[in-house]
Amino acid sequence: MSLQSGTRLGPYEILAPLGAGGMGEVYRAKDTKLGREVAVKVLPAGMAGDPEALARLEREASAVARLSHPNILAIHDFGKDGETAYAVMELLEGETLRVRLEHGALPVRRAVDLAVQMAEGLAAAHEKGIVHRDLKPENIFVTGDGRVKLLDFGLAKQTDPGTGADSRLQTVEQHTRPGTVMGTAGYMSPEQVRGESVDHRSDIFSFGAVLYEMLTGRRAFERATAADSMSAILKEDPPEIAANGSGPSPALERIVRHCLEKKPGERFHSARDVAFALQALSGSAAPSGPAIAIARRSWRLWPLVAAFIAAAGLTAWVAWMLVPRKPSREERLVRFTIPAPEKSSFAGSIALSPDGRELAFITSSNGRASLWVRSLDSLSPRALPGTEDAASPF
Repeated sequence: MSLQSGTRLGPYEILAPLGAGGMGEVYRAKDTKLGREVAVKVLPAGMAGDPEALARLEREASAVARLSHPNILAIHDFGKDGETAYAVMELLEGETLRVRLEHGALPVRRAVDLAVQMAEGLAAAHEKGIVHRDLKPENIFVTGDGRVKLLDFGLAKQTDPGTGADSRLQTVEQHTRPGTVMGTAGYMSPEQVRGESVDHRSDIFSFGAVLYEMLTGRRAFERATAADSMSAILKEDPPEIAANGSGPSPALERIVRHCLEKKPGERFHSARDVAFALQALSGSAAPSGPAIAIARRSWRLWPLVAAFIAAAGLTAWVAWMLVPRKPSREERLVRFTIPAPEKSSFAGSIALSPDGRELAFITSSNGRASLWVRSLDSLSPRALPGTEDAASPF
């Protein structure tokens, strides 16, 4: 339905249209209760009476309402006015990633920056047990100040955050028959194409397809028909990125390839690991989520840096022991070891995640570096695949 300026939907006054697509029409509106501008999404005229379309709109509102993250579009309200169902969202200024990609590939650093934000938004959803299932450039918005917002959780599925299994507490009860294909051709994971049950690793595959497109300016699995695209997802790998002259490092290409593995178990374990790997590769010093950034530096300096850190640490410890002080119930000394992986040597740099739950460190083996992450309650670190030469610049 097309709404005229001045139309009221509950406390929201329609001001002007913002855009329309197959699954909804979006309007700029005024929240008369709070005196702010918002975006209001309603079903298009041809779908206003479709129960499944209504369920999808409600499912999107309910799923996103569970989340609160700077890289996910915020939902403020959901309601009905007569026969019109509507979802109220934060008002964004900028453009979708699809519009940006119409001009070609992104500069490598810009692509990595946006990809880190995408991964952090996905990680926040996955940690709440929500799988997006329709990640694509049309559903990724870039604001005027460079902030990524994930949109359209209409196909989202609720799973158990601990096991990844389908949850009995789904956002909206939806009985999808086995063999039903849900998603967008060209960005679906192999398990989606086969109509199998999916978990968060399906979104990681779609993420890899989007990142490939950002770096090359072309779709990873674009073919003449949707059926051909889905066949390519199952059987083919996209052309090498370097062959397109876009200039990313081999380590960055390995990250993309690791996301695009055909088998879910061979992809990154989590979207959080993807963010770690990309931040380590770029040398970002200011992560926007609970991730660890390793500063870029020449590996030839590591022995000198390690010796300096060890000497400084020893001096500080001796000074701390010699300074007289009153006993305090709050002071406690915690010792732990970080076992170096086999055939590797510890490079002498440790970083603690802002949430205090994980450590990241770098090892060197045969002149090559790798990024490792371990939980504070475990002595078993895990390597982040694709982070070889993590501290090297592009």
